[in-house]
Amino acid sequence: MLDLNRLKALHAVHVYGSVGAAADALMVTPSAVSQQIAKLERETGARLMERNGRGVRLTDAAGLLAEHAERILALVETAEADFEALRGEVVGRLNVAAFATATRGLMPGALVSLKQRHPDLWVQLTEREPERVVREVARGELDLGVIQDWMNRPMAIPDGLSKATLLDDVADVAVPADHPMAGEREIELSALRGEQWISGSPGTVCHDWLVFTLRSASLEPVIACMADEYPTQLALVAAGLGCAIVPRLGRDCVPDGARLVPLLPRQSRRIYAVWRTDAARRPAIRAMVEALVESSRKQENAWAVN
Repeated sequence: MLDLNRLKALHAVHVYGSVGAAADALMVTPSAVSQQIAKLERETGARLMERNGRGVRLTDAAGLLAEHAERILALVETAEADFEALRGEVVGRLNVAAFATATRGLMPGALVSLKQRHPDLWVQLTEREPERVVREVARGELDLGVIQDWMNRPMAIPDGLSKATLLDDVADVAVPADHPMAGEREIELSALRGEQWISGSPGTVCHDWLVFTLRSASLEPVIACMADEYPTQLALVAAGLGCAIVPRLGRDCVPDGARLVPLLPRQSRRIYAVWRTDAARRPAIRAMVEALVESSRKQENAWAVN
């Protein structure tokens, strides 16, 4: 009988294209993936991987088996979801991922609430960029993800996924305290022509969005510094090294040398939870979404007070 874990390893190599990438997705070592496939070769009596330059490639037999594995793993997931729904208990394991500011700003409260209410549910949390979260949820490698998209640049959600809006996260422009516009009640984005900018790394959602937004306002972005964490960006702004657009969830404490001013037009991003529609009947998925909604409402209330 074919072992499910070995089929999962083969399927991951098929999807991601290499043993190393499959190991990253499965959160195991490349050696562990290779061992699983070697055992699968002995079970099937077929060669599944062969050398290809410095790497390896799957054989035709492996490709055929990987296609079957995808259907088998989907059926197993459906069976597990049906069984959990029948029991009606919030138990088992959830693999969850979120982008950086949601990991820091929303997940701690949600996970504490889940632990208190459902001690038999084990949640493993990882930090991921939103596009990767969507891919891995769609493939069944994650049970649920927290993602973001900006109002002026929405993200497409593949068929087969469901989503719930958690909150709208407004972004302001951060300028040095001695900036000529630091005392303004609001700033037109077009008025920031000629400024240097602090951005996330190229290829991240926030970097690509900033470049898109500035160019949409006919501003050619001049990126002076790149840092992926918003507190780091604010520290660079406070040092007088440029401006940044920072959402509320990413602010933490604003340094004395920086000022936040509302932008016109208003810039905001929407934060969602996403999961596979077929898994929606799992009590654990519903409990996770409820905990995230609750954590988001507490965050919104805290913003209103401040």
